[in-house]
Amino acid sequence: MTLRVLDPRLCAEEDAFHLASPLPSLQGTVIGMIDNAKIGTEKLFDHMVALLKADYGVREFLRVRKPDATKPVPAPMLASISAADAIIAGVGD
Repeated sequence: MTLRVLDPRLCAEEDAFHLASPLPSLQGTVIGMIDNAKIGTEKLFDHMVALLKADYGVREFLRVRKPDATKPVPAPMLASISAADAIIAGVGD
């Protein structure tokens, strides 16, 4: 019998993806928030909204809640927050 050991680390082509440039400031921005539908995410996001508005001048938040934590974000939900300057995806465990 042959034992095959797999390496679970992600190996992507160099040009497969890249990080977005950082925003120069959060002042006046629109932030999208993707709630993963777990019990603690809404409370965490409520706290983050208050902090980001008061301390960083974020203008608006576009919040969506996935129907299920185990599934990807549905395309219509992604479209509804696509105008955001940045996206926060949260896990509320």
